[in-house]
Amino acid sequence: MDGHDDGGAPGGGAPDENARHEESRGRAAALLRRLAGERGAATAEYAVATMAAVGFAGLLVIILRGDEVRGILTDLVRNALTVG
Repeated sequence: MDGHDDGGAPGGGAPDENARHEESRGRAAALLRRLAGERGAATAEYAVATMAAVGFAGLLVIILRGDEVRGILTDLVRNALTVG
């Protein structure tokens, strides 16, 4: 023995070093628990965005089925295709 005391900490490290490792592991575990609660968040966001898009598409279909809008679109196409 060289007369130096390692502080009696398991693994031969200093007690404050082991405490830092334990604290770091605890923070990592807390972060993993917090992230595990958000597992389906991205899927839910995609579902909400998809439902909004479907609603918007349905609204457009209703609007475009109207006679007035159909006439405007027909005139627009007819004018675009007219040469001269």
